[in-house]
Amino acid sequence: MRSTGNRRAIIVGIFIFLGVAIFIWTILTLGSQKNTFQRSIAVKTFFKNVNGLQKGNNIWFSGVKVGTVENVTLIGNEKVEVDMNINESSVPYIHKNAKAKLSTDGLIGNKIIEIYGGSSQAPQISAGDVLNNEELLSTDEMMATLSKNNDNLLAITDNLKIISAQMAEGKGSVGKLLKDETFADELTKTVMTLKSAATNLQQLSANVSHYTARLNDSGTLANDLVSDTVIFSKLRATVGKLQQMADSSTTVIKSLQGAASTVNEGLKNPNTPAGMLLGDEKTAASLKTTMQNLQSASVKLNDDLEAVQHNFLLRGFFRKKAKAEKAASDTIAK
Repeated sequence: MRSTGNRRAIIVGIFIFLGVAIFIWTILTLGSQKNTFQRSIAVKTFFKNVNGLQKGNNIWFSGVKVGTVENVTLIGNEKVEVDMNINESSVPYIHKNAKAKLSTDGLIGNKIIEIYGGSSQAPQISAGDVLNNEELLSTDEMMATLSKNNDNLLAITDNLKIISAQMAEGKGSVGKLLKDETFADELTKTVMTLKSAATNLQQLSANVSHYTARLNDSGTLANDLVSDTVIFSKLRATVGKLQQMADSSTTVIKSLQGAASTVNEGLKNPNTPAGMLLGDEKTAASLKTTMQNLQSASVKLNDDLEAVQHNFLLRGFFRKKAKAEKAASDTIAK
């Protein structure tokens, strides 16, 4: 009986020892996870929305756990204070200009705070420092954005479906290009015309380049016009003289216009001789009668001269004169 009691006592002692060992191991494990037994410093940051961040969540820096969240406190409208404990062993690697942002442990894991950035020129963090933060979109905001993008993508897909159907039916410019051979031929001709125009433009550019190069050839007129100041001065003087001639011509034309105006006024005035001849019918009739009388008198004078030539007293004189004129003409002909 005594040996059986001792055996039970040993078994109970073993179970108690195992239970105490498991309890101690659990405490040490949880303590190591929560950094309970490590020395740390307290820093803080502020967020507008922590998206479910809780006390005890982890803090990561460059993929390494460097601390835990000590407390999450709402201190005002859209302002949440997050107190963080950073292990002293990680402090030398985190600088004052580092930033903190909310993240997740995996795709749908617990919320964590990720510290990133910071330059080595800045001093390391110390107790009581406030880290700047970067606000990220929440899951709801991201889902809303994705939903809106999905709606836009659906609308774009519907539009593309309509456009492709119209293209298949030969509607629109692209549809005609695919279905209508005439339109394709015209487009080809247009492209060939543009190609020809581009070739002509290239040739014109080459000619212009050749001409501009000729400007540098000394002795040519173009080069003299560009570089010879003497020729330029002569051209300027010539232009000045042409301008003076133009001014003089303008003065002469104005004088002629004045004279023409005076003549026109004289012709219109019935008191002047020219005006009387042009405007007075009686004077015109009298002048006409005078001209008729002169014509009649000239006819009679011709008849009288013809009669004088046949008069026996002067007949010899006119015959000698005719012979002398004939001899003079024969001498000139020889």
